[in-house]
Amino acid sequence: MSETEHASARARAAERQTHADYTGGVYGSMLAASVVVGAGTLGAFPRLELVLLLLLTGVVFWIAHVHAQLFGARLAQQSLDRRTVLHVCRDEWPIVKAAVPPAVAVAVSPLLGLDVTGAFWLALTVAVAGQVGWSAAAARRSGASWRLVTVAASVNLLLGLLIILFKLLLLH
Repeated sequence: MSETEHASARARAAERQTHADYTGGVYGSMLAASVVVGAGTLGAFPRLELVLLLLLTGVVFWIAHVHAQLFGARLAQQSLDRRTVLHVCRDEWPIVKAAVPPAVAVAVSPLLGLDVTGAFWLALTVAVAGQVGWSAAAARRSGASWRLVTVAASVNLLLGLLIILFKLLLLH
């Protein structure tokens, strides 16, 4: 690759970084927390089933978001070509990425000496922390003040705590 091609690749990467959208990460983390809550109320799932449920739900919702973007908003504005499809797939990928940390938490929970219930709580905590982290990163990346970053993180923490409250209410 020539120096010009390297510079062009760096410029494209910087452009993607500048316009990064963390919505999918926030949404994906909230989705993962909801999956954990839903799975936990239905009974004792083996860890592998919960890991797969988290990852596959993330993939299904990613596909749904890509479909909605391509055939909803974008189709009316531009024709679909390979570049557009790949761009939308990449933009929506944080939905899947957000499911990975809770899934890893479930997978490593036996190493931490946690039973299935402990694994659920660990995954739920990791998902809510991800939701808060993605929202804070989004606010910071957009140039928001630290006050607004704190507000965004706090709102997402409250939403995560609401999901946890639902889990507690569904257990009793």
